[in-house]
Amino acid sequence: MANATRERRRVYAADTKTPVTQTRAEIEATLAKFGATAFAFASHQKGATVMFECAGRRVRFELPLNGDVSDAKTARHHRERWRALFLTIKSKLVSIDCQIETFEEAFLAHVVMPDGSTVGDRVRPQIADQYKGGNMPLMLAGPEK
Repeated sequence: MANATRERRRVYAADTKTPVTQTRAEIEATLAKFGATAFAFASHQKGATVMFECAGRRVRFELPLNGDVSDAKTARHHRERWRALFLTIKSKLVSIDCQIETFEEAFLAHVVMPDGSTVGDRVRPQIADQYKGGNMPLMLAGPEK
C-alpha cells in the first residue's frame, strides 16, 4: 500500500482539449436525450452549478473549480473537471437506462428538496453519526429475514 500512496494519481481527461462550452452542450444534449426537461448552468466564485429536471425531480451538481480561466493551468483544470462531471452524469443515465438502478438511486444525493438543500446535504451528517456509533451490519450479511 505504501507504493500506491507514492504513485501520482491519474486525473481523468487530463489531456482533454474539449472546451468547457462544448462539454456543457454535451451535458445538456445527453440529459435531453434521456428525458430532462429543464436545464440551468451557473458560474460563481467557487465553481459552477449544473441543474436539471428529469423524472419529476430537480437535480443539482456543484462543481468546485480553482480560480478563473485566465491562465493555461486553470483552464486545463476547468476542462478536466467539466469532462469528469459529464462522465458522471452520463454514466448515471446509462445505469438507469440499463435498469441497473432507478433514477432516485442514481441521483439521490443530488435531488433538490423544497428548501433548496439536497438529499445529500441532509443525510450526510446522519450517515457520519451512524458510522461513529459502530453499529453497522456485516457487509455480506444479506437481507434480514
